[in-house]
This record gives sequence, C-alpha cells and structure tokens, in this order.
Amino acid sequence: MTTFPKRFLLGRPLRTTQIGETLLPKRIALPVFCSDPLSSVAYATEEILLILALGGTTLLHLSWWVGAAIVALLVVVTASYRQTCHAYPNGGGAYVVSADNLGATAALTAASALLVDYVLTVAVSVVAGVAAITSAAPALARHAVALSIACVLLLTLLNLRGVRESGRIFAVPTYGFVLGVGVMFVFAAVRSAVGAHLEAESAHLPIHATGTFAGLGLVLLAMRAFASGCTALTGVEAISNGVPAFRRPKARNAATTLAVMGALSVTMFTGITALALVCHVHVAGDPTELGLPAGAHTPTALAQVAKAAFGDWNFLFYYVQAATAGILVLAANTAFNGFPMLASILAQDRYLPRQLLNRGDRLVFSNGIVLLAAAAIGLIVVFQAKVTAIIQLYIIGVFVSFTLSQTGIVQHWRKELRGTVDPAERRRMHRSRAINATGATFTGIVLVIVLITKFTHGAYIVTVAMPLLFLAMRAVHRHYELISTELAVAPDAHPEPPSNNHAIVLVSKIHAPTLRAVGYAQSIHPSSVEALTISVDPTETAALRRSWDEHEMGVPLVVLDSPYREMSRPVLEYVRTRRRESPRDVVTVFVPEYVLGRWWEQLLHNQTALRLKTRLLFTPGVMVTSVPYLLPSAQRHRDAAHAGGGSTWAAGGTAPKRHEPGDGGHPD
Repeated sequence: MTTFPKRFLLGRPLRTTQIGETLLPKRIALPVFCSDPLSSVAYATEEILLILALGGTTLLHLSWWVGAAIVALLVVVTASYRQTCHAYPNGGGAYVVSADNLGATAALTAASALLVDYVLTVAVSVVAGVAAITSAAPALARHAVALSIACVLLLTLLNLRGVRESGRIFAVPTYGFVLGVGVMFVFAAVRSAVGAHLEAESAHLPIHATGTFAGLGLVLLAMRAFASGCTALTGVEAISNGVPAFRRPKARNAATTLAVMGALSVTMFTGITALALVCHVHVAGDPTELGLPAGAHTPTALAQVAKAAFGDWNFLFYYVQAATAGILVLAANTAFNGFPMLASILAQDRYLPRQLLNRGDRLVFSNGIVLLAAAAIGLIVVFQAKVTAIIQLYIIGVFVSFTLSQTGIVQHWRKELRGTVDPAERRRMHRSRAINATGATFTGIVLVIVLITKFTHGAYIVTVAMPLLFLAMRAVHRHYELISTELAVAPDAHPEPPSNNHAIVLVSKIHAPTLRAVGYAQSIHPSSVEALTISVDPTETAALRRSWDEHEMGVPLVVLDSPYREMSRPVLEYVRTRRRESPRDVVTVFVPEYVLGRWWEQLLHNQTALRLKTRLLFTPGVMVTSVPYLLPSAQRHRDAAHAGGGSTWAAGGTAPKRHEPGDGGHPD
C-alpha cells in the first residue's frame, strides 16, 4: 500500500513508546469490549421465539422460563469473570488461564474454540445488523450479502486505525442503542398505563406447528430454545481478555465495567423478552409458517416490539432500528479486539505463524485483523448473510471457552490458597473459588445442552473446525520446535570459516550490472572468480565471448551448452560439481540485477534468475548474493516521489522492482 492512501485511511504511524496512550478509560472500554454482549439482546429473544414457534403459539409461554434461566446464567457468568479480572490483571483469556492451570491440551482446545467463535461473532453480528437495516428498509434485503461485506470492511478499517480511536467511534451507537431501548421501555410502560393496547404487527398471524411436542420432545425443544437464547452471553469474556487495555487500576476498572455490562444486558434482555410476549410477537424461520408467501420479508422481533411500543412516533422507531443496526455491526469489534490479541499470544507461544505477533503502524495487530475479516467475509458469502443459518454454528465455542476458563480459575484459586495464610485473604479466595466453581458447573451443563440440541442443525461444522484448528496449531508448534532444534548450537561452538570460497558470477551479456557484479565479486577476495553463462544461441554466445575479451574482464568466462534451452539445470549441475570437488569449500553465486522504477515494467522481463536463486537456496554449501544496480530512470522516479513529499513511485504507484539480467543467457 502506498504511503498517502495508507496515512489517509489509517492515520500516522505511532511510536512503540506511545502504546501507553492507547489505554482506555471505562467509558470507552464499555463500547469497545461490551458491544457484543450488549447487542446480543437484540436477537437473543428472537432466537428463543423462533425455536418455540416450532410447537405453535401454545408453547410461546415457555419463553418466560427460558428467559429466566438465561438471566440467571448471565449473572453467574458475569460474576465468575469478575473474579478472572482480579486473578489475571495481565489478561485472563481462556487460553492463558487454561495454559497456566490445565495444561497445553486444554489451552489449545480453548484457543481453537475462541478463534472459531470470534469469526462467528463477526459474521453473526454484522448479518444481524444488516437484518435490522432491512427490517426498516425491506428493499435492501436482496443486497444483504454486499451490505454485510461492506460493514466488515468498514470495521476492518476502523480497527486498523487503533483501539482508542475506534473506541470513540463505537461509543456513539453503543450508548445510542442503550438509550433507545431504555426510551422504548418508558414508552411501553406509559402507553400501557394509559390503557393503550400494545400489539405487534405479526400478532394476528397464525404459527403453524411443525409437529406435536410432549414429554421428552417438549423438554428437548425447550433446551434448544435455551441454547439459542444463550447467544445473549456471547462476548462476556472479552473484558477479562482485555484487562491490559484498561487504565490503572486495571483489574478494578475492568471488573467494574464488566458489572455495568452485566446489569445493562440483564435489564435489556428481560425487558425485550417481556415486551415481545406482551405484544404477541410471532416469528418463524420460514415465512410460510406464518401463512405468508415464500420469500416474504419478516421484521425482526425487536423491530416489531419497537413499532408496537412507539405507536405513531415513527422517528423513534427508526432511531431504534438505526441504533440496533449500528451496535450489531460494531459488536463485531469485540472479536476484532479479541482475535488479534489471542492470535498474537498463540504466535508468541509458537502455535500460530509469527507474522501474527507483529504490530502495525497504529500499534494494533494488523495481520490478525485482516485474517479475521477475510474469514468472516468467507462465512457470510457461504451462508448468504442468513443469520438463522450462521447462528446455528454459534455458542459452542463460547461455552467451551467459558467452561475451560472457569475450571482453570478454580484450579488457580486452589494453588493460591496453598501459599496464603492471611485469614481475610483466604476467605476472599474461598468466595471467589466458589463463584468460579458455580460458573464452571453451569457453563459445562449448558455446553452439553448446546451440543445435543444444535449438533444436527449445523453445529457439527464447528465440532469439525475446532479439532482441525487444534491439530493445525500443534503442527505449527512442532515445526517451530524442529527449526529451533536444528538452529541450536553448542555452548562452546564458534564460527568455522570455509577452506575456500569460489565465486561464480552469472552473466547474459556485458552491461553495467555485469561490471558491478564482477567488481564486487573480486572485492571480497575469493579463492577463485569465474563468470558463467548458458549458451542457447551460438551466435549470441560468440558475440558475448568477443565482447568479454575486448573488455579484458580479468575473469574467465565459462560457457555451458544447453541444447534443450534449459536455464536452471545446467547452472545447478555446475555448482553442485564444484561442491563435490571440494566439500569443505563454499560456492558464492553472484546474481546481477537492475532495479526498475515502475511496477508494470516488471511484466516486460522474464523471471528465470528469480527461479534459479530459489533453487540455489536449497543447495548445501552455496551462497547466493544479489548485486543490485539502480537504473537512472528509477533514481529519477524515486527523487521525484521524495520531492513530492511521499514515497509513492511516480507514474507507477509502487516501489522499484528488481530484475535479474542474468536470466539464463537471454538479454532483456
């Protein structure tokens, strides 16, 4: 990417010493880390109603009990993760906690679950946000995929600018959504108090049951509704992962923010669920189940509740829909913070490629952000931006990480208690351990329920993806361990210079890069220097011999015949022959190359020498040295670009490209 567009889109680069300036106050940390759990209430109620609707309107009353169970679980999980914030002030994600207390296998299991879940979080949040937009503007429904991709790209850009800067942007829709839902509750209460009848636009539509549910079937349906409604808990762990991003005192500020998030989530989820039942909201995955034509657009449950609550106050309805769309889209920011951070930790532990450990110009893990965006876009395209389809894959990873994290924290407190004698501190630890044990038990039970009820509805994809990712991380770790072993040296090891160094300069004809390469080869004073060319055209080879003698190069020219016009093979065989003659010697191959000024000029030249250099790298005892020659035209382009105040290469748009004139005897 060229400098000006990059600076315009992402801002000026930050020094490493400025990382402290990116720490977040609580008011900014709330939208940055909590937009996911706060926004989940926008579709959690709808997911409960969708499942219970399979049994017809007679089963919708179970929503009260399912909602109450989810609220209780949300309270327990929030309390559990507040203990995690205090136990791990440097960041207590499920991977870190499991690695410290449960071992590498549990840690990688948690990591694979979280990585998959972060991708699903982006896809589900964005698609649900687009669904809110299309509920207010049905004409846009056919463009759902394109809108979803555009939202992911926008989020990627905002996160590449940096956490603190993006946090200010995310604060507006997050607080706007909370305000909008609160105003909706007030309107509903006032209108009910004055005798107004709150009724959803779908209240008169019949729900056609897909079967008869009784006994075990009814229990399984209620469990499935509970599992779907547990989407309200997604993202609760984000704050415990991001404790280092808070201002001091980090742990206390993180725990306070988590408590505020829990209170807001419980209040909004309870209110939306209650209003959905009072207004008799009817939803179904297939419009035909409501007696509507196939393909008909049906508003979301929250949209119907808002319309019923506000009555003729249409602008407030559109405000709530806009705020809902905004927070749902930006809820993916939780994953954009968590995924790159977790990926960097895994990369540091050698379970993922090292490139994910690097911070970009804005002190964010740019490679992780881009990787997450690409994976989420792929998921959106495959599932055609259908939230009811993608959400079936959701939740499993959430509760795997919840259970492992809380189990690990229980073990953490057990170890801490062994070395603590202060009675007050021991009582605090016992209390924390009890809270985390309760959380681990609850989330473990929910995990079993989710697996049972969602497996055949698409969750099997996640149960396959997680083990594959687990095995891939193990393979990456083995690779890095093998490389470290092979690169290690003994404590008393010392450099051993080769007996001799034989220099070979590749040439195609005599020009400025050739002269520079020959001169440089002579300057290092090798044991021998020779030039090497491949003959595919006798006439050109004869001309090169004459020119070589006329210039009195002082270096012998070796000509290798290639009757089948091969370039790489003769050079490789010749170099290997020199190595076999003296195994203790090294051969240094010099490749002259000239630097072009424009990217498109590279297309006009062949790449034989590039392929040859690649193959030479795998030949033991052979050193490959590139000798660049900056063309005057490339120099002028560079000077003009610098004079213009940027590093964009004039008329070309990219940095200069190298081209190797020693391409197997063919002049360029």
